Amino acid sequence: MAWLVLVISGVFEAVWAVALGKTEGFTRVAPSIVFLLAITASMVGLAYAMRTLAIGTAYAVWVGIGAALTVGFAMATGDEAVTTIKVLLLLGLIGCVVGLKLAR
Repeated sequence: MAWLVLVISGVFEAVWAVALGKTEGFTRVAPSIVFLLAITASMVGLAYAMRTLAIGTAYAVWVGIGAALTVGFAMATGDEAVTTIKVLLLLGLIGCVVGLKLAR
């Protein structure tokens, strides 16, 4: 159960990161609300997962999922250029996250 919660909280990390970029310094209400809700859900999920998973592993997986999804979203929306090296590095990051799960 902790791994599922950790993955979901990693998704929420990407949501709050994208929302933060759209708040324009917290001057836009809707993205600011999404940011606050998503960061709360993300932190609660991470804290829950850390009750049973090693802190280093849980944090690395959480950050890896959030970072990969945030960059992937930016590429999909055209906010960030898609390059071969970026795609390969993201695949490597995802591979490392999976590796941490398998190495537990």
